[in-house]
Amino acid sequence: MIVTKNWLNEWIDLSGISTETLLKTFNSIGLEVDRHEIIMVPNGVVIGYVEQCEKHPDADKLNVCQVNVGNEIRQIVCGASNVRQGIHIALATVGAELPGGLKIKEAKLRGVESLGMICSAKEIGLPSLGEGIMILDTSIGEMVLGKNLNEYPSFNDDLIEIELTANRGDCLSIHGIARDLCAAFSRPLREVNQKEKQDGRLGIGRILQLHHNETFNTDLLFGAVDVKELQVPFAIALRLALIEGVYNTAVDALLLYSTQSTGVILRAYPFEKFGDSETKGIITLDNDDNGFAALYGKEKVSVIGVSQEKEAHFSAEGGLAIIEASYIAPDIIAKKMGEKKVPSCPHYYRSSRGSEPKIEMGIRYVAELFEKYSPSQVYGGNIELLSSYEPRIISMGEEEFEAFIGLKIDKTTITQIFKNLGMDIGKPKGSTFAISVPKFRHDIVNKQDIIEEIVRIIGIDNIPSKPLVFAEANQMGNDLTEYKKTRMYRHRSAQSGFYESVHFVFNERLQVEKFGFVCTEPSKELLNPITATFDTLRPTLLVGLLNSAAANVKVNQKKIALFETGMVFDAERHESKRLSFIVSGAMENEKISNAGKPSIIDFAAFTKLISDVCGSFELISHTPSHSLAHPYVCAKVIINGQEAGELFRLHPQVEEEFDLAQTFMCELKTDCLPYGLIEAQPYSKYQASFRDLSILIPKDVTYQTIKAVIEKNISVQVRRFYPVDRYVSESLGDHMSLTLRFVLQSDEKTLEEEDITAAVEGILNALREELGVNLR
Repeated sequence: MIVTKNWLNEWIDLSGISTETLLKTFNSIGLEVDRHEIIMVPNGVVIGYVEQCEKHPDADKLNVCQVNVGNEIRQIVCGASNVRQGIHIALATVGAELPGGLKIKEAKLRGVESLGMICSAKEIGLPSLGEGIMILDTSIGEMVLGKNLNEYPSFNDDLIEIELTANRGDCLSIHGIARDLCAAFSRPLREVNQKEKQDGRLGIGRILQLHHNETFNTDLLFGAVDVKELQVPFAIALRLALIEGVYNTAVDALLLYSTQSTGVILRAYPFEKFGDSETKGIITLDNDDNGFAALYGKEKVSVIGVSQEKEAHFSAEGGLAIIEASYIAPDIIAKKMGEKKVPSCPHYYRSSRGSEPKIEMGIRYVAELFEKYSPSQVYGGNIELLSSYEPRIISMGEEEFEAFIGLKIDKTTITQIFKNLGMDIGKPKGSTFAISVPKFRHDIVNKQDIIEEIVRIIGIDNIPSKPLVFAEANQMGNDLTEYKKTRMYRHRSAQSGFYESVHFVFNERLQVEKFGFVCTEPSKELLNPITATFDTLRPTLLVGLLNSAAANVKVNQKKIALFETGMVFDAERHESKRLSFIVSGAMENEKISNAGKPSIIDFAAFTKLISDVCGSFELISHTPSHSLAHPYVCAKVIINGQEAGELFRLHPQVEEEFDLAQTFMCELKTDCLPYGLIEAQPYSKYQASFRDLSILIPKDVTYQTIKAVIEKNISVQVRRFYPVDRYVSESLGDHMSLTLRFVLQSDEKTLEEEDITAAVEGILNALREELGVNLR
């Protein structure tokens, strides 16, 4: 849909609204702007009047014109075929620069001096208006000789192309677009042709009558015009060229222009198709052979909303024309076309998407154009046929608006929006609105459509973001979240170099109990195990991974890195989900960088692999409850203060039993693994400082004890701390040296040496008092 700002201004007052604001408003109310062009005729192109036009003395196709530009007469040599005496033209004066970079200079053409150029539309950056030069008229305003064209609204405008969705047929007109802008800007719609002029007019009932047995769900309105000396006004021709409108006659041009302006489908027929000078014309409405509502005169002339017979077009330059305005509901016509496709004309595009049902507005609009731009005689009155229409009523309460939108909107605002959108709203009963959907908004059928209208006018950017709340309980529970969480950790594991291993949820009871795991109570055990080796529900994933690792060793795999996620069961058959890992042998495959001798996995490297999958965690000393773990290389995994599982080296005897190299295993509760929205945290823009503290502590003091003391006495400047070195020697006896690194940073300033020293001294004093440690 193509519109211009000045054209819109005829329907709604856009004064004080910039083009940029207008474009943003279109996008915000759901009318997406696809293209914007500025229409601006260059300076120096002025209105001139051809006072004299003579043949060039030395060129058959050139004319020498004397052009009045207000303050002087200028001689112009012009080769256009339609230049003649007594017309107003667009003259590019000397010094003007036209689109494309052409600069107008004084010149001699075949020996005759020319002081400018009489322009065609394309030469000054406008769409083509046909062959030859532009011939101006008063439709653009008063003809002031010498006045720059760009001072007239027609030559200083903004062309805007809007991409409409298929359901917005109500916006296929300037009137429809302006109606939406009324709601967006809270400005009234300018109504035109509210009252028909009747003085001295011949009534249409004297020449025409309508016969029908039923309405066939159509609205029809007929007028009559005795067309005389009609020429297409320049302003109308220019606007039709801007919207790429095609027409054959002046009558076609006025009808096309009126339809583009009002949205009403208009057609013109020669009166001879219905009657003659001796008899009254008769129009008959009936179904045609295909079941479509059609109009007949002496023969079939059109199908309502679909097509017009070629012979029934008003193609003469003058004579009595019957003007038809029609409306048919888009769902009716689209259904008919789906059942029986018949040839159609361009009007079908509008009628199938929803044309303007106020057909009287269209008739009056085009009648005024006939009278304004020609001596044509418009007949008084109309012949009409209107079908009954019961508006759709949608009732909504204030609380529903708030629940849908997430924003409380007062009654006055809601009422004003609906009024500006052309919707009638009954007197609110309490907090309930009874909204009457107008005929032109066939796309509004339910409450959600009503809410969409409110939201697009208020603006989605003006509604604060809130969490989505379902009125209906989530039927999926936590299953989907658990699935996504598990999938994320499976993908992370694979990205960290682990291969997924999948096992049955059954284990061999004898093997599991051998390693000290508690199996299902005998009274709740499997009644019919699938095999003798799958006779109990697994209490851990570790045994299955251990068996898979052993199978990989048998096929000479040097590097084994497996993971599994799945359910495990306690003695009461309560299930929970676990994520387990095993790494055995080499840390990586043989390659050039390791000279074919990759390092063997160790505790630090395995811990780093688990951290790559699960994020940060803490390790604390732990005594295992089963015999798979090495009793001195075993730790609890703490995530966000919760015990999430254990990480350990496989007991050397088990490694030997399964013929495995050095092996490490880990099993974690998936409930303790972090998942969800990651929120950004503020950070300091000031430089961080690092300070190491080496202390002597008894060997029997655990790091957990030291950490607890530090955390209790830490200052706000200390962002984190961690051990970086541990040293034991005979010279230290029962003590060992532990080096801690502290990272200090402030949100307010760059820390000075005094600040850093004070923070570290506070920690050291606390360690001395509570644990008796000393500096090394």
